[in-house]
Amino acid sequence: MFIKRTTRRVGDKEYVNHLLVESVATPDGPRHRTICSLGSLAPAPQEDWQSLAHKLADALGGQTTFVPDATVAALAAAARPTRRRARPVGPAADAISIHADRVELEDVREAGPVHVGHQLWHVLTLDTILAQAGLSARARRLTEVMTLNRLVRPAAEYAMPDWIRRTALADILATDFRTLSDEALYRNLDRLHPQRARIEQALATRERSLFNLDDTLYLYDLTSTYFEGRCPRNPQAQRGYSRDHRPDCKQVVVGLVLDRDGFPKAHEVFEGNRQDRATVAEMLTALEARTERRGGATVVVDRGMAFADNLAQIRARQHHYIVAGRPPERHEHVDAFADDTGWTEILRTPSPRNPWQKKTRVFVKQVVRGEEMHILCRSDGRLEKDRAIRDKHERRFLADVGKLQARVARGRLRAPAKIQEALGRLKERYPRVARYYTVTYDPATAAVTCTTQDELKTRAERLDGTYLLRTDRHDLTDEEIWRLYILLTRVEAAFRAMKSPLMERPIFHHLERRVQTHIFLCVLAYHLLVAIEKRFLDQGVHTSWATLREQLSTHQVMTVVLPTTNGQTLRIRKNSAPEDTHREIYRVLQIPSEIMKPVKTWTPTESR
Repeated sequence: MFIKRTTRRVGDKEYVNHLLVESVATPDGPRHRTICSLGSLAPAPQEDWQSLAHKLADALGGQTTFVPDATVAALAAAARPTRRRARPVGPAADAISIHADRVELEDVREAGPVHVGHQLWHVLTLDTILAQAGLSARARRLTEVMTLNRLVRPAAEYAMPDWIRRTALADILATDFRTLSDEALYRNLDRLHPQRARIEQALATRERSLFNLDDTLYLYDLTSTYFEGRCPRNPQAQRGYSRDHRPDCKQVVVGLVLDRDGFPKAHEVFEGNRQDRATVAEMLTALEARTERRGGATVVVDRGMAFADNLAQIRARQHHYIVAGRPPERHEHVDAFADDTGWTEILRTPSPRNPWQKKTRVFVKQVVRGEEMHILCRSDGRLEKDRAIRDKHERRFLADVGKLQARVARGRLRAPAKIQEALGRLKERYPRVARYYTVTYDPATAAVTCTTQDELKTRAERLDGTYLLRTDRHDLTDEEIWRLYILLTRVEAAFRAMKSPLMERPIFHHLERRVQTHIFLCVLAYHLLVAIEKRFLDQGVHTSWATLREQLSTHQVMTVVLPTTNGQTLRIRKNSAPEDTHREIYRVLQIPSEIMKPVKTWTPTESR
């Protein structure tokens, strides 16, 4: 506390005033707080002001000294309050008297997961991207909450409004969702549908600059997702090869392209009966439109797209390729696979999340075939898998052949045409092992015979645990080619994330445009998911969004109800204090730990 001299000039005359002030700490730094004005009095020599200020403060506070000080008493009598009311500073400004036994918490809402999603939404500048696509402020807000629903706790559109009201989204977005209906969400799907490609293109550009992503490698794969219902008004809903093991349901095929860091570059929705090889040209066109890149990249695809016409389509667009060869293509390398020389072992490190993990051993060998480089791969883990699968199919095949032989022998199946149909179904059901057996029906003896093709079976056994990679890149080593191909597992991981945590399946929409937008929202949510996990990986932390989501669920927003002793009730809407786990997550993600600014409201206390 000290005395401060101030001056003010009015015309040609200067007025001097002395103030008793104290220095206090505020959120904006140290500030001077005026206690009272001493007028134009000259209190004492300036070197005595500090001691005088403390004595004067005691006197103004009602304290008297053992020996009266006439100077201090005169100044205290002359002192007058400042005209400007002092700004309340410090804890005393918020001090109220309350009934402690009547303090309550109201409207507790989960906030941590949606807070993270909202902050990453802004990091990716998605609101700006949607605005540039022509969406209104309300459409942008609805798109955000629908995407966050996919990220945090997926639900159908009819259940989404209730979920929104159970979270702190209304506080975070400063939006009233009390009257939100599912019809508004369905209409928003229709508004979003024509802007999907434009949004995806802008988002890929933003992520490339934000995370410094490499755009010279594209990983392309497909999956299927099935419907509940017959979907008569959706021409894309067809029955085909189901990767979900639901051949009884109609489905669509989803193609997804990722970069080497796992960020989506483009996606397309195809008819449910579309073959993998028939999607390559269309996907390359979409990829070039999204990335604005013409040639110079390497496209990695699986064996379902390893046909000559697919590779020609990739080369025609000035891209390189790395593909897995189809199983019959290994036969020309049978001797090379059997030769134990020239193999190089791939050094595989365990996952940081599981340091005790035992990786299977993989060996590679390089063989040049014309303009292509063939990489022969041999895996101990795949050896066991191939043998186990063939043994299982072989047991089932021979069991079914035995049943057919018994039916024919007992006379329950006599017509030769019917018997041939039964043989055809067996070969169709077990294509993996039927080629190793010759099953015939002799009308003269009315018997079905089964003979083993030992040579074919032996050759297949020699290829157990092997696979073939093909590429037109000669500047890479065999190990580098193998590691680039293995990155394709990231697309599989993306599909697992979209189908399980993000709940892409089953699809309940029946209109084609809404199905496509539903899948687009899942892709948007995956953009947020991979951005979150990317920031943790950059810090050397290996974790998953599912784990983070569970940890963040305890960070909440609530209303603290404080009944005061003067008949008023103070309600403070604020977030709970973040725990150490929450703070660490927010630190890694580089987002604020404060979910919202406290909001205070006063109301009369209701009588009980």
